[in-house]
Amino acid sequence: MHNEELCVDEFLRRTDAAMRASGMSYEIIVVSDGSTDRTEQLLRDASPRYPALHALFLARNVGQCSALYAGIQASRGRVVVVTDGDLQHRPEDIAMLHAKLNEGYTLVSGSRANRKESYLTKRLPSRVANWLLRQVTGCQVRDMGGFKALDGDVARSLRLRPGHHRLLPALVHMRGGSTTEVWIECQERFAGKSHYGLSRSFDVIFDVLMVGFQASFKARPLYLFGRIGMMLIAVDCIVMPWLLWDKFHNGVSMADRPPFFVAIMFFLAALLFLTMGFVLELLSDANNAIGGTKPYLVREEIGAKSKA
Repeated sequence: MHNEELCVDEFLRRTDAAMRASGMSYEIIVVSDGSTDRTEQLLRDASPRYPALHALFLARNVGQCSALYAGIQASRGRVVVVTDGDLQHRPEDIAMLHAKLNEGYTLVSGSRANRKESYLTKRLPSRVANWLLRQVTGCQVRDMGGFKALDGDVARSLRLRPGHHRLLPALVHMRGGSTTEVWIECQERFAGKSHYGLSRSFDVIFDVLMVGFQASFKARPLYLFGRIGMMLIAVDCIVMPWLLWDKFHNGVSMADRPPFFVAIMFFLAALLFLTMGFVLELLSDANNAIGGTKPYLVREEIGAKSKA
């Protein structure tokens, strides 16, 4: 939540009621992302009434993804459900997502039907971004953002970077997890104003490009930049012999011919791409080592070390 004082009480009331009706053990983790209104005070006041409430107050506004990451890391459950605090996602649908997850999936996405937001600023950019993500990652979930239920251990193993809150199904799919979706009714915001606008669409494009790069080349930058460099060198290997033949056999000068300068630029560009590939490869290895990130999921364990 970020400045959601008008939604706090209703969100807690409906979420707690839905979870009590399900009969499951649960905790409600609410992350205040540097709220400057009465959101945090209302959460303090509500704490005695809701024993399952666990509120995190971040020191400053760090953005939705970092706030989501903080909440996931604070969770303890076998299943983690991710939802916004404005009640566009119905808490009553949590049980449906949980039941679908229990069929053996790693992540279940709540795909929004009958969305009430503006077509131009919300629904159209969302459709385009989701289509692009399906194409570049192979994950067929139609609605990547929003309401999700996923395996708790997998959720806590994800190392989310800014923008990744929109990509949870794709990230789980790329690590080998099984994903599916169920249709949910998308409600109008309970109160307050949305923090999203058309400008966020440009951020999504860069996120899609990044995750597409990771999906296509298995998180190996050298594969991408190395192939580009080798293609440029291959062009040089065709152009330069032709120029040298013309010079030594026909006496044609190379210095004033445009193909010669193109060949030189291609060669320098090839060196640049190869260098970038090696450097990014080393940075990727260092990042994974520091973060302890594993690029896979273990589907099952047997033997003495298996979890109960």
